[in-house]
Amino acid sequence: MNWEGKSVLITGGTGSFGRKFVEVMLAEHKPARVIVFSRDELKQHEMREQGLDDPRLRYFIGDVRDRLRLRRAMEGTHIVVHAAALKQVPAAEYNPMEAILTNIMGARNVIEAALDNEVQRVMAISTDKAVNPINLYGATKLAAEKLTVQSNAYAGGKNTRFSCVRYGNVVGSRGSVIPVFQRQREEGHITITDERMTRFWLSVDQGVRFTIRCIEQMQGGEVFVPKIPSMRVVDVAKAVAPEAKVELIGIRPGEKMHEVLISEDEARHTVELEDMYVVEPPGALWFGHEWRNKGKPLPEGFKYTSDRNQQSLTADELRQLVAEKN
Repeated sequence: MNWEGKSVLITGGTGSFGRKFVEVMLAEHKPARVIVFSRDELKQHEMREQGLDDPRLRYFIGDVRDRLRLRRAMEGTHIVVHAAALKQVPAAEYNPMEAILTNIMGARNVIEAALDNEVQRVMAISTDKAVNPINLYGATKLAAEKLTVQSNAYAGGKNTRFSCVRYGNVVGSRGSVIPVFQRQREEGHITITDERMTRFWLSVDQGVRFTIRCIEQMQGGEVFVPKIPSMRVVDVAKAVAPEAKVELIGIRPGEKMHEVLISEDEARHTVELEDMYVVEPPGALWFGHEWRNKGKPLPEGFKYTSDRNQQSLTADELRQLVAEKN
């Protein structure tokens, strides 16, 4: 796929992922226009003030809860990246209806607006918390994944295709634990929930470039999962603030000890490539099944978890990712 001359819309375009996506798209590809769709006018203003004021950019005020506004924003658009979400676990638990309206109904609105405008490709950004979810945020992202993948059935004779990317914690993004550790470092005291806890990690730049590559390759119906390193959260804390005292405060409600990017059940219809896994749509007759000719099946009993991951992130590598973010 060639990006040149394409019109691209990103929901949640003022977030950490959205800003980096816009930067990379404008600097390295040749889209005709990039539409930043978000509900925060201040963040849009700040993006302009910080240099993202390219003539190819369009700033749309809107909420993914508003299907009519999405339909208007997507007119003439070829590619949509859906990154808007309420992603704070405690906030979702305390405001469950709001999380459902944004993360599930918002995904539905994006899908229907894309179908109405015959957008060519829609890529939704998901999370490891959507696999075997134990909190509402993860449950809403699982529902959003299912909506996105299964909506290929609604495309019928249209050219619209839907896929997802799913990855772990983004270093330095808003809501990440690393900015919390950086603030606590000034006080000489860091809190973590459990020293055994592990997480998958990647930089926002890696997430954006992986997403762009998957959009170029998608057929529709796949969930793309990158091969990324894991690290214990306590080791993250020590890398960010080696001199600070670490206090264990106990695991919080809705928090897992370890995260999963591919479950054992999903592994049965997943293909492994050199640097990623492709979860094919199970039982579907449409799209997304040609990957089995490009990779290899996974062994029986395989699951991709942060505690059993063969790829580990070192303290120096983590510091480098943090430095790149800053």
